[in-house]
Amino acid sequence: MQYDSFELPLEREPERIDKLLHELYPDKSRSFFQKIIKNGDVLVEQQPVTKTGLPVKGGDLIEIHFPEQTEAKILPEDIPLEILYEDADLLIVNKPKGMVVHPAPGHYTGTLVNAILFHCKDDLSGINGEIRPGIVHRIDKDTTGSLVVCKNDQAHTAVSEQLRAHSLKRIYRGIVCGSLKEDTGTIDAPIGRSKKDRKKMAVLSRQEILQGSSGREAVTHYRVLERFSDTTYCEFTLETGRTHQIRVHMASLGHPLYGDTVYGGEKNAHGLQGQTLHAMTIGLIHPRTAEYLEVEAPLPDYFQNLLHLFCE
Repeated sequence: MQYDSFELPLEREPERIDKLLHELYPDKSRSFFQKIIKNGDVLVEQQPVTKTGLPVKGGDLIEIHFPEQTEAKILPEDIPLEILYEDADLLIVNKPKGMVVHPAPGHYTGTLVNAILFHCKDDLSGINGEIRPGIVHRIDKDTTGSLVVCKNDQAHTAVSEQLRAHSLKRIYRGIVCGSLKEDTGTIDAPIGRSKKDRKKMAVLSRQEILQGSSGREAVTHYRVLERFSDTTYCEFTLETGRTHQIRVHMASLGHPLYGDTVYGGEKNAHGLQGQTLHAMTIGLIHPRTAEYLEVEAPLPDYFQNLLHLFCE
């Protein structure tokens, strides 16, 4: 295990430790440091850090125990891809329902990464390592739609910066349970890990965050497209991209996504596999041409069939 330690200069202003470490070691992602912090591999003044958002200040002694790098055996697989756009820098695909974006321990096959490794051969950004080559953002297993893959590090860095600056355009379509009161609205509520179920996310109160719960800003805009007897067809625009953001925000209003049994949707609704949510539109500044690029993924058949059913 590689070990490193240093003392922050006295004049250094207080800063989140995960952000600081990413700045000092730019070859490693901020999520990498958040993970090793949670694993207890970062110490401040010889005490393990327990929170990724812990502020460190000038004079603090920081110790880092870098875990041994293990090579993931992620193999290319000839899995068909629906390609919405492709050039030398970017690949935008329409992810199908039920496909996991990137591998996880014990689940290294059948993912989008396996498919793009086969399609792109050696033309993929390596910034996120072996597990997530070319992947800048992700969508849930049962969410369909457009997803950007970067073929080189320059493109990856440029698209990631747009993601962080909230300038990457992401518009979703979804069907929610019940009838929304307003035709348009904005949900501005921080999201963090649920205290009741660590596998789920939840809207956190400001008080919970002040008391130490780890939550991040999350903003979702919604617009009603069509109302049915027991459901509502909506468009969602994201300012931020938190885990399960739309699903959690709509559930917090009492209108979970149709079929989303994790967050309160109907069980066995028309035989659905998870939530009725589709990442329809991706818009970004192209990393090489600096021109605006917008790509739209058509609604999947199951989604269109539901809309026709609800119209009857």
